[in-house]
Amino acid sequence: MRKGAVSVEVLEASDAEARQRRMAGALGARGCGVGDRVVFCLPSSADLICAVLGAARRGMIPVLLNATLTVPERDRLIADAQPSLTFMDESELSRLAEGPPADLAPYPLTRPMHYTSGTTGQPKGAELTHENLRRNAEAVRGLFGLGSDAVTLGALPLFHSFGQTCGLNATVGGGGLLTLIPRFDPGMALEIIQRDRVNVFQGVPTMYGAMLHHPGRADYDTSSLEICVSGGSAMPVELMRGFEEAFGCKILEGYGLSESSPVASFNHPDRERKPGSIGTPIEGVEMNVVDEDGGEVAQGDVGEIVIRGHNIMQGYWNRPEATEETVRDGWLHSGDIGKIDADGYFFIDDRKKDMIIRGGNSVYPREIAEVLNEHPDVRAAADLAIP
Repeated sequence: MRKGAVSVEVLEASDAEARQRRMAGALGARGCGVGDRVVFCLPSSADLICAVLGAARRGMIPVLLNATLTVPERDRLIADAQPSLTFMDESELSRLAEGPPADLAPYPLTRPMHYTSGTTGQPKGAELTHENLRRNAEAVRGLFGLGSDAVTLGALPLFHSFGQTCGLNATVGGGGLLTLIPRFDPGMALEIIQRDRVNVFQGVPTMYGAMLHHPGRADYDTSSLEICVSGGSAMPVELMRGFEEAFGCKILEGYGLSESSPVASFNHPDRERKPGSIGTPIEGVEMNVVDEDGGEVAQGDVGEIVIRGHNIMQGYWNRPEATEETVRDGWLHSGDIGKIDADGYFFIDDRKKDMIIRGGNSVYPREIAEVLNEHPDVRAAADLAIP
């Protein structure tokens, strides 16, 4: 991507407010009401944000889907959500937002819905309350000191709770600026960091790797970066070290799931950071490590990570049995295997279902990846099972 190739659209708060109200009115004119689902299968944009917030104002349940899903995958999720309306063409959002502002009566709050990634089966709709999302965004804002001077690169897709809570909600809630790209491209990301003097970058490890190894990295001024946040999957320690050395900033790694709104734990900026650790629970959240029977394991021993607090979902959409299996006695069973050290820091080994039993020993794919990533000739490593 050549420099200067990124187009700019600035959306002021007053304009965003008007667009939200117009969208809410347009949805009402189409007969959509409280509790109806509305699906958005679109890349990140200002129009998408205004449309989602407009639907929420109407008392509807916004459902954001990955715009890169295959048609069968997309259709399965749409059939599951049973929406009153589905948007797959961004021009339709712009058209609906051109009408007069709606005169909105107060509508009851509904539960927004995020579909899980489906790493261990078919994706499920996690029902999150406005209070789940509000408290989580406030925790993130406090964690990283996001105020009116924050300029966050919105490189994470808004259909994912990481991008929506930590990027959109936390930044805008603090009066900061969210600068969006519809789909991640390392060259475009570097260009926008330079152009907008971005000081907050949030991404998954593959994004960090792509930016680190971009051939034109040295041509961009990224000195404005102050806070870098990683989540979504475990970051290889060697990648973290390489990125920090090249960009002169510190990466803070955290952990969570769609079912936990998503943030559950983080390495806090004002405390010791431990590379390879997902940190300690955020304010108002408890975490523990338990065995197969739900009993607490000894410090340093591995078990399943469980979470309890204000961030836990209400349940899975139309899946009461899956809800009962996942949330037990108020604890969300994550399906992730980890341990706690003497200082209360949590470490992830891998997904529970990915563990390999070899000669009576438990082997985790992440352990193998970490070893491979230490080799100087290995840029990235992935693991997959074969017979």
